[in-house]
Amino acid sequence: MYADTERCVRAVRSKDARFDGWFFTAVLTTRIYCRPSCPVVPPKAENMTFYPSAAACQQAGFRACKRCRPDTSPGSPEWDQRADLVARAMRLVGDGVVDREGVPGLARRLGYSARQVERQLLAELGAGPLALARAQRAQTARLLIETTALPMAEIAFAAGFGSIRTFNDTVREVFALSPSALRERAARSARRRSDSPGASGVLSLRLPFRAPLNPDNLFGHLAATAVPGVEEWRDGAYRRTLRLPYGRGIVALTPEPDHIACRLILDDLRDLPVAISRCRRMLDLDADPVAVDEQLRTDPVLAPLVDKAPGRRVPRTVDEAEFAVRAVLGQQVSTAAARTHAARLVVAHGEPVDDPEGGLTHLFPSPGQLAAVDPETLAMPHTRRTTFTTLVRQLAEGTLHLGVDSDWAETRARLLALPGFGPWTVDVIAMRALGDPDAFLAGDLGIRRAARELGLPSTPAALANRAEAWRPWRAYAVQYLWATDSHPINFLPV
Repeated sequence: MYADTERCVRAVRSKDARFDGWFFTAVLTTRIYCRPSCPVVPPKAENMTFYPSAAACQQAGFRACKRCRPDTSPGSPEWDQRADLVARAMRLVGDGVVDREGVPGLARRLGYSARQVERQLLAELGAGPLALARAQRAQTARLLIETTALPMAEIAFAAGFGSIRTFNDTVREVFALSPSALRERAARSARRRSDSPGASGVLSLRLPFRAPLNPDNLFGHLAATAVPGVEEWRDGAYRRTLRLPYGRGIVALTPEPDHIACRLILDDLRDLPVAISRCRRMLDLDADPVAVDEQLRTDPVLAPLVDKAPGRRVPRTVDEAEFAVRAVLGQQVSTAAARTHAARLVVAHGEPVDDPEGGLTHLFPSPGQLAAVDPETLAMPHTRRTTFTTLVRQLAEGTLHLGVDSDWAETRARLLALPGFGPWTVDVIAMRALGDPDAFLAGDLGIRRAARELGLPSTPAALANRAEAWRPWRAYAVQYLWATDSHPINFLPV
C-alpha cells in the first residue's frame, strides 16, 4: 500500500487508525516518521514520503515521532495473512531468529541463501533482516527502559545489543532521546496517570490492536479449552506458561477496551520480544478486522452475524507443536475429555514451574519428552495412539516442522500423510497453529450445525463450495459460524 501515494495521503489527512502498521509516514522537513493516525497537524503532501516498515524509516535516517510512537503500532496484517518468503521471514524476525541465529540462520530456516533473503526483504520492505532486527531491538529496549527499573547495561544485554555504546547510539538515533531521558519522560507520564509500579520481576505493558475487537470468542475459546496447570482463567485474565528460547515465562492477558493488558514474568529478559510476538500471534492482534468484516458482509447470510458482533479474531497458539498434539488428543472427543487427556500428560511429563500469582504448575511437554512416553501408558484407542506417537516422533526428530516459518501448503501435505490425520485435524492445525487465515473446517460438526440453521449447505463438499465467496478470510467465517452456538468457547468466563 505504501506505494499508493494518493491513498496514503488521504489516510494521513483523515488520521485513519485502521492503516497503522500498514505503512509509515516520513516527513522530509522534520526527518520524523509517524503512524497514519498521528494526532499532529498533517504535513503538506509534498513533504510526505511513505515506507512499508519502521525499520525502513530508521534506515533512511528518520526518527520515531514522540507523540504517536509509531514503533508501538500494531503490526502489518500483511505478514499474518501471507505465506510467501517475505511474510515467513517477517514472522521469524519477530520471533527473534536473527538475534539468536543471525541472517544465515534465518536463511537456513527459509530454505534460501542469505543473499536471496536480503534481496527480497530490501525489495519489498526497504530494509534487510539486520535492519528489521535492529528496529525490534530498539522497541524492546524502549519497553524495558519505560516499564522497569533495570540498569541500562542489563537492558542493553536483554534487548540484544552487543555493547552499551551501540545501545545508546541506537536509542538516540531512533527516538531522539537518550535512554535516561526516555526513562524520565515515561516516569513523568506515569505520575500523571497515577500508575502504580509493577511487582518486582513483572513486566506490565499494553498490546495494541486494530478496532473493533470482540473478546468473547477469542478469550472464551482459550479459557474453555485451557489445559489445567498450563492455562487458566483467573480474575478476568487468561494466563498460561510459556516455553521460550532462553527460559520459561508466565503471561497474563486481560482484554481492555482499547488494548490487551499484558503481564509477563520471564526467567530471561532476552525472551521479551519473542514472548510479545507469540502473545500477539495467539490473540491474532495484527489482523485487519475492517477488511475481514467488509468481505464477509458481502454474503447476506453472514452479514447479520458480523453486524451483531464485529471484530472476531482467530484464537491461535504460542506453541505450534503443542497445539498439534492437543488437536490429536481432541479427535472425536468432547472439549472436556480433550482437556483431561492433555492434563494427564502435563502432570506426568511436563516441566514444573513456580507461579507466584496463580495456579499454573507446568510447561506443556515438549515433543522430545512426549516421544519418550511408553505408548502403553496412553489412555486412548489404538489408532489414535499410533497417530499420537507418529506425530510426536516426527516433531522430535525434525522430519515434521511446525512454526511461524512453515510453508502452509507443504505442511498440510506432510500432515495429511500421517496416519490418522484427516481434513478436520489438518485444517484446525492450519487455522490455529500455522495461522492460515483461509483455513476452513467444512467437516466440523459445529460448523455443519450452524450451516443448517442458517440455510447453508451442510454437507462438507457443498459447504466448502459455498464458502469460496468468503476467501481469503474463511478462518474468520468459522468464528462467526461457531458463534451461533451456545458452546462456552463463544463467551467470556464470568
